[in-house]
Amino acid sequence: MLDPISIDYDALNMASLIPMIIMVLGGLAILVIDLIKEDLSKSFYVMISELFILLSLGAAFGYHGGERGFFDAILIDGIAKLGEGIILIASALFIPLALTSKRFHEFSYPEFFALFLFMIAGFIFMVTTDNLILIFVGLETSSLALYTLIAMHNRQKSFEAAVKYFTMGALAAGFFVFAILIFYGLTGSVELHKIKEVLIANNFQPMAGVLAGVVFIIASLGFKLSMVPFQTWVPDVYEGASAALAGYMSIVPKIAGFVVAMRLFEIFVHADVTWVKHILWIVVVVTMTATNIMALVQESVKRMLAYSSISHAGFVMAAILIGTTQANSALFLYWILFTFTNLGAFTMLWVSRHKKKGIWHSRYDHPYEKFSGMVKFMPVNAVIMGMFMLSLAGVPPFSLFWGKLYLMSSAVNSGYIVLAIIMAINSAISVYYYLKLIVYMFLREPQKVDTTIYMKNASTPLKTIIGFAAFMTLMATLLVNPLLELITNYVKASGF
Repeated sequence: MLDPISIDYDALNMASLIPMIIMVLGGLAILVIDLIKEDLSKSFYVMISELFILLSLGAAFGYHGGERGFFDAILIDGIAKLGEGIILIASALFIPLALTSKRFHEFSYPEFFALFLFMIAGFIFMVTTDNLILIFVGLETSSLALYTLIAMHNRQKSFEAAVKYFTMGALAAGFFVFAILIFYGLTGSVELHKIKEVLIANNFQPMAGVLAGVVFIIASLGFKLSMVPFQTWVPDVYEGASAALAGYMSIVPKIAGFVVAMRLFEIFVHADVTWVKHILWIVVVVTMTATNIMALVQESVKRMLAYSSISHAGFVMAAILIGTTQANSALFLYWILFTFTNLGAFTMLWVSRHKKKGIWHSRYDHPYEKFSGMVKFMPVNAVIMGMFMLSLAGVPPFSLFWGKLYLMSSAVNSGYIVLAIIMAINSAISVYYYLKLIVYMFLREPQKVDTTIYMKNASTPLKTIIGFAAFMTLMATLLVNPLLELITNYVKASGF
């Protein structure tokens, strides 16, 4: 007779799973409520979603248990908490964007909000584990939900965007599975801390096998982080998605990808594996530079911001190449500041979303011409949008200037002088396409159109989020030092 299986509940440590469990329960609760009572107001589902997100945020930062959980598959360290914090705060800012004054198809379905919470659960799984299988589960959970959310915008462009994202995502998932297979074959484990021990003990041999694993990992994460040459889907997907969801996609999936990349490449960077550093160096420089050049020739503000977000991701990826505590701290500082500024910029596009076709451009909803002379009839909007552009360009004293400053300082302090110069040059190049929009808003004559379009979807919640983003962009100078100190403490606690 077989002995009964005994479970060590201390090793199970269910408390480490609470943030993910809350998100899953929230999504299920929304579906059950819809079964019981149909046609409830979208405001109700927004409130329910916000409640579960805030509960999950409280559980994440209120957790004081062991670092390991769920039989050592879950890892709750400082990096995980920072990742969870950015994911949940950005999500809490996104959800009220459903409360537009005009009706949009996707927000009439409770399934939209349920899928959104399931997606967050996937992102949290990605940042709170060093187990490659669980990272893959989180990656696919979040990606499948996101494909559907894009398609629910119910436009031909949205269906096209969802199919492109799904196709590229399936390819990236295949690459990630191949990487898992290779590293398991080389080390006999799917847990990164054990993979690290075996690779170091074997002096990263056989090199061919390790190289293949690294290449597949870079390809799969390159898709999630929009690294060149895996960025081709981004402008079309952003164009097809709603401006609000495009803004969200430029922030949250990328921070989840950064945390995974940080855990993976820390194995090679800290061991000073030169050829891996060379590969990362090339990827970082090409991503920053190529997408900056592509952004220069865009006719649509939305597509310009899409290429801009890729360039920022390449900029931040430099921190993973550098690999010091200062660089890793600068990564999180940069992305927190970027969250408010970029979400604010996309929300400005979202409030002006309209259903009339071909007013300014036969293809794009947000061409530069749409903003011509905006200062003369929407001066507050023009000033706020101009501030977001200056911040994204890294102009002092706005928020992202400090993020770029700390990140380039970490490069210089680690001896990456050439990389720091390239980062500075790319920042200078980006000024052109950000100033291009400012020139249209402040120096061009307005076109004769219905000016109510510019605030078509404006509602009190949307105005509040724009105001909050503008405040954080402008007043970041006062918050940078305490925020950096807090981030550095979390990073050091994780051993990075």
